[in-house]
Amino acid sequence: MRIQKYSFGVGDRFCHEGEAQLRALLKARKEFGVDFVPVWNKSNREHQIVGTEPQGTRDEADAAVKALGYTGQYFVDADHINLKTVDRFLDCSDFFTIDVADYIGKTGSMEEKFLPAINEAGRIYRYIAEKKGADNFVTEVSMDEVDNAQTPEELRYILRKIAEEKIPVQTIAPKFTGRFNKGVDYRGDLKLFEKEFEEDLLVIDEAVKEYGLPDNLKLSIHSGSDKFSIYPIMGRLLRKHDKGIHIKTAGTTWLEENIGLALADPDALKLAKRIYVNALTRMDELTIPYATVIDIDLKALPSPEEVEKWDAETYARTMRHNQADPLYNPSFRQLIHVSYKIAAELGNEFLPALEKHKEVIAAEVIENICDRHIKRLFKD
Repeated sequence: MRIQKYSFGVGDRFCHEGEAQLRALLKARKEFGVDFVPVWNKSNREHQIVGTEPQGTRDEADAAVKALGYTGQYFVDADHINLKTVDRFLDCSDFFTIDVADYIGKTGSMEEKFLPAINEAGRIYRYIAEKKGADNFVTEVSMDEVDNAQTPEELRYILRKIAEEKIPVQTIAPKFTGRFNKGVDYRGDLKLFEKEFEEDLLVIDEAVKEYGLPDNLKLSIHSGSDKFSIYPIMGRLLRKHDKGIHIKTAGTTWLEENIGLALADPDALKLAKRIYVNALTRMDELTIPYATVIDIDLKALPSPEEVEKWDAETYARTMRHNQADPLYNPSFRQLIHVSYKIAAELGNEFLPALEKHKEVIAAEVIENICDRHIKRLFKD
């Protein structure tokens, strides 16, 4: 099983926007001539918080494909799994993101820092292969959720050891310099990111030739949602070197659902406001699990009284990631990003609202994925 050149990970907390996400990728194909393979992803943590099972993601993907008559390749990603969590994903996933960041050392030689993680990746891969058959899934190795970026030399070592472990890795997610916070733009030195990204592309080229790794091996960008400032850089370098990419997004669709509800009708706007107000009272609970990937300025968060006065357009503009809009508030957006647990708790109200306002929400999802994300990669 081989994944195509370009793939886009579409996370969906509540498994309601599969059709809209697929429509966005089909729109990108039509308008920009780029064929992105959809990869529906949802992590074990997200399933636990929302109270869902991995089979729901498979059902969502299959239903979207059937509804739109889509005949291309698509995958369902067991996102950030390890040996303790992989079993519940085995029957319904055909893409496995093997997360070994916890096994990476902070100091020492390259062997001391990375070999335990690579050995663990080998154990997990072989376990999945034994259960599913080695040719029945795509393997990604994830090393991005650590403090320090991996140098090109370290990536070369990592790939050599992955080859020695006989892991047929097709996508690799290293840690890059800078902040990849949830739901907001990249924060960091763009020139340094450009240098690292290009060097990593070249390292992968060398690793494929020297170590016998799959010839479709490509970089995977995690927390890729809303990193608008690096998209033109990545797009330019991908075209320069004729390379593929896997971009993994997650909570951005949940944010677009929130915007869509705010715009849909007064009752849905009240529901969106209630989620935010509840989030303010549960800040620590909601933010601690995401502490390494959010930067919320508490002083920038509007009060409940202020939000209560907002009309639909004010709410949507405050949330929507448009940096040219003076109302856009990245702290507000990040807090909502990590507050999907509250929406899950309001399931008897929230899920019917998603169904009722499906078309309004779909328009937001499509615009976000196609026009704010993919367009920045491939439209000069």
